[in-house]
Amino acid sequence: MVDTRSLLEAYVRNGKVMQLATLDGKGAPYVSNLWFASSFGPDRLWFISRPTRMHSENIRERPAVAGAVLAIDLDELGQAVRGVTFSGTAKELPTTNVETAIGAYVGRWPNAAHALDSDRLANGAAHHRIYEIAVNNWILYDEENFSAAPRQPVAVC
Repeated sequence: MVDTRSLLEAYVRNGKVMQLATLDGKGAPYVSNLWFASSFGPDRLWFISRPTRMHSENIRERPAVAGAVLAIDLDELGQAVRGVTFSGTAKELPTTNVETAIGAYVGRWPNAAHALDSDRLANGAAHHRIYEIAVNNWILYDEENFSAAPRQPVAVC
């Protein structure tokens, strides 16, 4: 039997970009595509962005988010889909004492090291901020391993 938690973690770790939905001031969804890093137990997703971006402003006012990570390269209509959806609570992290998030993000995306230099963040010279999503719901969607019932809820750690 395939372990859904192991698949979910592999799909998230191997995914490159997540689609993140935030809510604007009128309650309408706003979707962004963002490079991300992850951690499990507790389940967290991190991304960086400028604080002036629409999704960043939305998170400051309304922290509820939802998103998806596709776990396949798209080749053709009809191929088996594998991916993950999630919901959670997002927040902009402070500019100090965020070494865990910096390490996770720069460990995955080394070209972000300058944008996330801890000294530049602390003294206000960095243009980006780190955002963290505390995941409170996961759904694994896997037509390859679970063709009869591809939607598989997975417990949050």
